[in-house]
Amino acid sequence: MLRLREILRQKLALGRTHREVASALGISPSSVAGVVAMAAAHGLDAGRAAALDDEALEALLYPKPPKTSQRTEPDCASLHVELRRPGVTLALLHVEYLAAHADGLRYTAFCERYREWAKRRLPVMRQVHVGGDKLFVDYAGMRPRLVDPHTGEVIEVELFVAVLGASNYTFAEATRTQQVPDFVASVARALTFLGGAPKAIVPDQLKSAVAKACRYDPGVQRTTAELGRHYDTTILPARPRSPRDKAKVEAGVQVAERWLLARIRNETFASLGALNARLAELVTWLNGRTMRIYKTSRRALFERLDKPHLAPLPAEAFEASEWNKVALNVDYHVAFEDHFYSAPHALRHERVELWLRATTRAVEIFRGGERVASHLRSYVRGGHSTAPAHMPSSHRAHAEWTPTRILNWAEQVGPFTRALCDAILRERRHPEWGFRSCLGLFRLAKKYGNARMNAACNRALHAGARSYRSVLTILQHNLDSQPLPVDERPACSGITHENVRGPGYYH
Repeated sequence: MLRLREILRQKLALGRTHREVASALGISPSSVAGVVAMAAAHGLDAGRAAALDDEALEALLYPKPPKTSQRTEPDCASLHVELRRPGVTLALLHVEYLAAHADGLRYTAFCERYREWAKRRLPVMRQVHVGGDKLFVDYAGMRPRLVDPHTGEVIEVELFVAVLGASNYTFAEATRTQQVPDFVASVARALTFLGGAPKAIVPDQLKSAVAKACRYDPGVQRTTAELGRHYDTTILPARPRSPRDKAKVEAGVQVAERWLLARIRNETFASLGALNARLAELVTWLNGRTMRIYKTSRRALFERLDKPHLAPLPAEAFEASEWNKVALNVDYHVAFEDHFYSAPHALRHERVELWLRATTRAVEIFRGGERVASHLRSYVRGGHSTAPAHMPSSHRAHAEWTPTRILNWAEQVGPFTRALCDAILRERRHPEWGFRSCLGLFRLAKKYGNARMNAACNRALHAGARSYRSVLTILQHNLDSQPLPVDERPACSGITHENVRGPGYYH
């Protein structure tokens, strides 16, 4: 058109010869003559040629021949919807089109009509999304707000949006943050809302979904990957700075901002629950609204395209967990939120990478993909959760002794042994302080026999002795076989009076 306008300008406005115009533009004089003849035939002068735009000028000088064919044109919007069904191709749709219109367009013209229509659509419509294939998730840039009813403080929260590729069926809710627990919980609720799981979930490369951002090989965040395994789907992060990878949710976020957030701009919400209840009403309305291009609603397309191809949800709901890389201390415990959980003591001597997985109910420790420890979660700060199987044999043997067990053993040896052990445990401020003495008596019984042990404890009670070493001395000097002296009496416990402090005061 630029060359055509230049020919008309030089001939009609400047009055140059055919050869001068041809030499200036690098064309033949006959081409110049042809253009001048068409302009003369339509009564075109320099002023009129300058006033016409390119389309009008081309239509005037090169009019298209009238269509002689009365063939039925295909419904390109319907074709675009049908192509989202698994296995549907343009070739199949052309066969169905000819079955309804025997004198219809041939395959090449049929495909050209659809491609020309698709080029005129928005960029997000150029991708063909198969039913049940992908769920796109993202957060809106525009944030809803809560207002504290007591202080009047305005609190901004996040708007999570999920859109199915084939039907544009939309889910939206407000959350406090974009952090991992909120993100995976929102995705789980979106899948519950849909009643099934797609083949892939496509998030942006936000930190809650991707541990290591990369255009070619992103590392999926561990909790998000666990969600994918739970629902038997794939987490497929979009490439960074590639909005077309998630154009569907980009448009869905724009729709949510315009048709959800804009609708509630003058409404006030005091709690997240009230805000989400209102959003649920608007989401129901949005999915039932007829779309201008497809002449049907998102819900109708969802029932027809996506729902039949979604995988069933597992019987158990997904429980969000938190993963932390931990190190095993010298006491074979790892710390999580100021509580200590045991792992097998043998791991202290191995240079291994340990991961801790915490839910609201349990704490698990993993070495690679192997779970090596599991505990009920405790919220007692400074406390210890120790499994006996994780302890060394020497620690376990000591830990298994309790006052009840010690007294039961002592009673089997004899009544005087039980009485001595009971006295040792009672006279210590903490019973555990007497465990070592009692365990020492246990070893003496194995060496000297129950009879001698019981007799030695009888003599120790009468002498007021309350230690392992006293009984050992009696046995080593064979005093247990000697009769008790007539003047030897059980040790007096002293006068009982409220003003007498007693020996325990000085420990």
